[in-house]
Amino acid sequence: MASKEYNRRTFLKTTAAGTTGLLFSNLLSAKPAQTNAPNIMLITADDMNWDTPGCYGGNLNVTPNIDGLASQGMRFDHAHVQIAVCMPSRSVLMTGMYPHSNGAMGFQPVNEQVPTLPEILSRAGYYNGILGKVSHLKPREKFHWSYVKEQNELGVGRNPGLYEKCTRESIQNARNAHRPFFLMVNAHDPHRPYSGSKREANIYGERMDAYPDPSHTYAPDEVTVPEYLPDLPEVRQELAWYLNSSRRCDDVVGKILNVLEEENVADNTLVMFLSDNGIAMPFAKTNCYLHSTKTPWIVRWPDKIKPGTVDDVHMISGIDYMPTILEAAGIEIPEHIDGRSFLPVLRGKRQDGRDKVFTVFHETWGENQYQMRCLQTKEYGYIFNAWADGENRFKNGVSQVSLAMEAMEEAAKTDADIRERVELFYYRTPEELYNFQTDPHALKNLVDSPAAQNHLTRLRRTLFEWMEDKNDPLLPLTMDVDTGGNGDVPKSTYLHAKKDDHILEFGLPQSGMCLVTLKNGQTQKADTLFHGMLPPGRFSMEIPDEKGTDQRVTLRYNDESRTISY
Repeated sequence: MASKEYNRRTFLKTTAAGTTGLLFSNLLSAKPAQTNAPNIMLITADDMNWDTPGCYGGNLNVTPNIDGLASQGMRFDHAHVQIAVCMPSRSVLMTGMYPHSNGAMGFQPVNEQVPTLPEILSRAGYYNGILGKVSHLKPREKFHWSYVKEQNELGVGRNPGLYEKCTRESIQNARNAHRPFFLMVNAHDPHRPYSGSKREANIYGERMDAYPDPSHTYAPDEVTVPEYLPDLPEVRQELAWYLNSSRRCDDVVGKILNVLEEENVADNTLVMFLSDNGIAMPFAKTNCYLHSTKTPWIVRWPDKIKPGTVDDVHMISGIDYMPTILEAAGIEIPEHIDGRSFLPVLRGKRQDGRDKVFTVFHETWGENQYQMRCLQTKEYGYIFNAWADGENRFKNGVSQVSLAMEAMEEAAKTDADIRERVELFYYRTPEELYNFQTDPHALKNLVDSPAAQNHLTRLRRTLFEWMEDKNDPLLPLTMDVDTGGNGDVPKSTYLHAKKDDHILEFGLPQSGMCLVTLKNGQTQKADTLFHGMLPPGRFSMEIPDEKGTDQRVTLRYNDESRTISY
């Protein structure tokens, strides 16, 4: 069971009682930053896979400027974003909170009571600027931007020269105001449409004149196709276009870093680079696979971080960005955020508790709900697909506009292996388990492997304890979960009630779709207590106490049904 100490569930009840202002009022009057406060720059790529930069193993010299940044600072080999879709991923960075905690589970604004990093930095004296992806952080008044440049003011977010010009302007504005700066620079590359594709011309048309071609382009026969995709001509073509766009993103990074040197602020600027999620290809973006959330995370801080450092020990994630920046700036970190600072790691120290990250997915841009939860360690990845009932079909932007996906569907008509991959992409299975040491591309699901059952049980239990502790919306606030220790899961389905305590208990021997209803004997009205996918385990939840009435609880689980009087 998850600990019943103060957690997000308690926090939600507290804020519902009207004490939100008490919790966060001290943050909205943050103490001024330290007198030698560093400038802060966050550079984000849009949909760049973690292994595209050369410093992470990418070939073809696609990212010379990003690689140069890594040689001047620290590169994290085990870094993740929390959710593999752009807007909620960025909201996590700016709040230090999981999507369901900050309110931005999809393309929604963060909750009004949640403090944001720019909000706190502004009140501590920072000059805040943002270039690109402005609409992906809402509501705008929560972010206290002093300098704003939208996508169309930056050559559709693809013009390195305009990024250079606006970066210089924002730094000079901060200098004239005698304030340290926080500048969030968001490249719109390598997001689709890719450079050189027909779709680029169809979408941007004459606006393509607003930005240059990449400094180098790539041919399909140069591309290395990752193992999670089939080696088809259309896949190679789309990957080549993606690399073109990745190169132009790197061109943007080079221009920005040059401005820091030319304005003589590089030595006192903490720079971080990362991607908001993985490549927009099947089994990457808008999912919970390794290639969905793993990100190239690089940090440069002259005289604070030893150049050329590689951290292959600690796992960091998006929720950790905000507290790290606040600690580096000497500003108090909010108590109730989910992340924690990895500043000690940047200073060369070992930090306990960095052996796993939790990642999620809620909904696509089209507001289609596909709830996924994932526990990633350096060795294993366990994914719980709460939507995968064998009938729901996964539908995201990749499946609708990807040349690669179209080619996979066509090839699936005659190739059984590709057909199996396409079926998995569209329908999944409730649980997935992969050994990243032997299977980094997640090709062999170990859920049914006898040799992997101990790992499965341990990871499943850890994930659902986290879901309980963080008040995951997949679980009712009244539900407790025990997915079993040492393989202790029920041999068969059961249902019973502790009437005096108003507690319902039930057990499931395997993953399945579960429906729990409560029917009032007098009114004959039936209320749904829970409806969703659950893993094997033992569950308990509170039942509403309606004294003097007969009630019947029904559990429907896969093809089984159990009913008891209450």
